[in-house]
Amino acid sequence: MRTFVVATEAGQFQAAADELGVTQQAVSKRIAALERQLGVLLFDRSPRGARLSADGKAFLPYAQELLRAAERAEAAVLGGRRPLRIDVLNRRTAPATALLAFHQEHPAIELDVVTLPDASAEAAVAAVADGSVDATFRSLREPAAAVGSPLRAERVIDDLHQLLVGPRHPLASVGRLTLAELASYPIWMPGLQGGTEWGAYYAQLAAEFGLRIDTAGPSFGVEVMLERLAGSAGLATFVGTGSRYLWPEAYDLRRIDIVDPTPVYPHSIVWREDNRHPGLIAFVEHLRAIRAIPAGRETWLPRST
Repeated sequence: MRTFVVATEAGQFQAAADELGVTQQAVSKRIAALERQLGVLLFDRSPRGARLSADGKAFLPYAQELLRAAERAEAAVLGGRRPLRIDVLNRRTAPATALLAFHQEHPAIELDVVTLPDASAEAAVAAVADGSVDATFRSLREPAAAVGSPLRAERVIDDLHQLLVGPRHPLASVGRLTLAELASYPIWMPGLQGGTEWGAYYAQLAAEFGLRIDTAGPSFGVEVMLERLAGSAGLATFVGTGSRYLWPEAYDLRRIDIVDPTPVYPHSIVWREDNRHPGLIAFVEHLRAIRAIPAGRETWLPRST
């Protein structure tokens, strides 16, 4: 069954054989044996290759669920002998920074930091529920109401926002500014998608404070963004204080604090309450210990995300 699922995901028997460490002939024999056991053809074979049959398409989700159930059963007895698998939306943002700090404090706990192919909150929570990952970070404004038993969610990171500009920008020499003062300047966030958690957050922020957020054009990656900011007199973008960006010294980029109020992006961790991996328990406690907002700081949170 695992060979069938891998062959389906890989798209070719040879690719599945490479991933499983067996021969293509072994893959073919395993799938043929499964077909004999089920009494159906799972693949339509032709000289151009093999494609899932109607029966194969019907069988696939159940096969995947059975494999996930097997992995959960194995994890229940292996405990801390497997890596702790945590999903993050982006490896530069505050949750990834928190994972790095946790790893530095607990080097004996092996981590597997992943970004799921489907970035939606629904898919990530489903991955936690079926055991594909041990936990995920999502923007859940009211996490207790967002998931159900045996899933738990807790807001653990409040990522304060800053403005990132180059040395030629009119705000480059400003030590801090308010959202009202920022309303006169466009915020450049190319590729930001409206249907995402981030898109919903910035849509609310822009509507409430009259900000102009420019999402036009494709995103060519963070390196291009930083280079463009460094050479521009008009481009500025939002970054979180917990986000890690590295740039050449010659860029002379500046992070400017936003105050009265400071926008805060809330990150919640979602996990299964019955997941007894000792690394997960330690990580949740670590997140609870580091969560803090500077005293006296007025903040803004979205109504919902």
